[in-house]
Amino acid sequence: MAMPQMPKWYDDDDQIVSCTEKVKVMTKNLNELYQMAQDAFEDALLMGCSEKQLHEYLRDLMARPKKPHQKTS
Repeated sequence: MAMPQMPKWYDDDDQIVSCTEKVKVMTKNLNELYQMAQDAFEDALLMGCSEKQLHEYLRDLMARPKKPHQKTS
């Protein structure tokens, strides 16, 4: 299965992120993340791990990143 199409990115104020370089970095990072997840998933299946458990773990893993800092007013 192919990676989903990239959405238009918005900031916290619902303004579109239009900087070409920022969008390029985001696209590159998410493509790399997808490929790493795909590789890990395939390796785990080859080792006999449960596909259902892998999907559950990857969902949990992606829900964990937190914003490292808050904007100051």
